[in-house]
Amino acid sequence: MKKRYAHKEHSQMDEKLSKWSLFWRFPIIWMIVGAISIILVDAFIRPLAEQVPGLLSLLLTLTLGFLAIMVYMLTMKYLARRSIPELSRKGAGVEAVMGALTGVIFIALSAIIIVSLGGYSFQWANDADTVTVLIASVEAALGAAIVEELIFRGLMFQAMNKLLGNWAALAVTSLFFGIAHLGNTGATLWSAFAITLEAGVLLGAAFMWRRNLWFAMGLHFSWNALEGLLGIPVSGHTTAGLLIVKVHGPSLLTGGDFGLEGSMVPVIISLLITIPMLYGAVRNRNLPTNFT
Repeated sequence: MKKRYAHKEHSQMDEKLSKWSLFWRFPIIWMIVGAISIILVDAFIRPLAEQVPGLLSLLLTLTLGFLAIMVYMLTMKYLARRSIPELSRKGAGVEAVMGALTGVIFIALSAIIIVSLGGYSFQWANDADTVTVLIASVEAALGAAIVEELIFRGLMFQAMNKLLGNWAALAVTSLFFGIAHLGNTGATLWSAFAITLEAGVLLGAAFMWRRNLWFAMGLHFSWNALEGLLGIPVSGHTTAGLLIVKVHGPSLLTGGDFGLEGSMVPVIISLLITIPMLYGAVRNRNLPTNFT
């Protein structure tokens, strides 16, 4: 009788543990837990990095990136219970460099076109400390690229992919990425829509094509870093660059106070880059699949 009771009690405990495990494995749950954890790490370390100068600030930002990646990997391993091929160390450097080159081409081409249309003019910032500006631009771009890609293309995309499939995941993450920038300086409904297309869709397509986060992080990093170095506001955040940008003409061309990302020019260019990425993803059967 005691053995039967003990067996029944053990079975009930196993059932409770199983239900608890399934709860944590539900995509929305691990997405929220992972995102909040990364945001908390960012909220704790980023203010410290902003209060210290030079290389120490960059070191703290690198620490932020490392911890954010660790939080992501722990979330995926112990809550989502899945492997993490999107952060494989194999080929990580090559993918990051490829992404960075793509970002440089994208922003440089956008800026050149806006200049040729009379929207921007640049002059060298004579009082700029080159080393300080470089470190500040790299630091700001690196922190944003790692944290935002882990949350949007890492957690949210894959949670939505699990529930709704690839294309719905691309649409949802792109929309939320645009909404997330509505509170920035100079933001408008148009700028949020522009970010949805030129950043949300482009970075989502990059992830679907390359099937790793390193490429998306590299693209995101060089995009923001180059804007900062050129003295162009990064999604409404003004920074001291190596150049001083003077803005002329309508905001639809220049992006206004929001910066280059609010311009029609990068929206068009991003779509020209996105389409072959999505085509390559489909053709190579490299689309992310639902995880088990």
